[in-house]
Amino acid sequence: MPTPVTLHGPRITLRPWRLPEDLDPLFAINGDPAAMRFFPNVHDRAESDDWGRRLAADCAARGWGFWVAELRGQGMVGVVGIKPAAFEAAFTPAVEIGWRIAPRVQRQGLAEEAARLALAYGFGPAGLDRIVAWTPPANEPSWRLMEKLAMRRVAVFDHPRVPDGHALRPHLLYAITRDEWVTDRIGG
Repeated sequence: MPTPVTLHGPRITLRPWRLPEDLDPLFAINGDPAAMRFFPNVHDRAESDDWGRRLAADCAARGWGFWVAELRGQGMVGVVGIKPAAFEAAFTPAVEIGWRIAPRVQRQGLAEEAARLALAYGFGPAGLDRIVAWTPPANEPSWRLMEKLAMRRVAVFDHPRVPDGHALRPHLLYAITRDEWVTDRIGG
């Protein structure tokens, strides 16, 4: 197994999971209706713990994935990273970038800082050629962040894991290639 990677930004650190200690702060986020307002449901403790264990195992197996986002002096404030998409769609297989940040620290640029670290790792050491992201149209903060990251809106799709008829089933799909990411970084 590869050694799990830790990434450091000016304020945020993306680090490997530490179980079981990371499960309580993860549930504080996943069980919070404000944090989960753009998801079909708030997670109960078992769902949250299961998701955390899957993310931790995925990160340990690959060395990267959805890391724990830790703010200096505050501990875990979210989950941010890159990982293979966990469902089949017209655009998969693909690697997604995603973030889930505690409401108490939202709107401080932390998701952007952490996402930039994850993109740099994905297009650098991980050697990825393309990274995608998705969100419901109502989640304007998320798709605005995708656009700040120089991702392009490429499609609208029905998320296969959201029930038929649910208001959050339609999703916006964004993508960025390594070449687009490099061009954005050098200002070309």
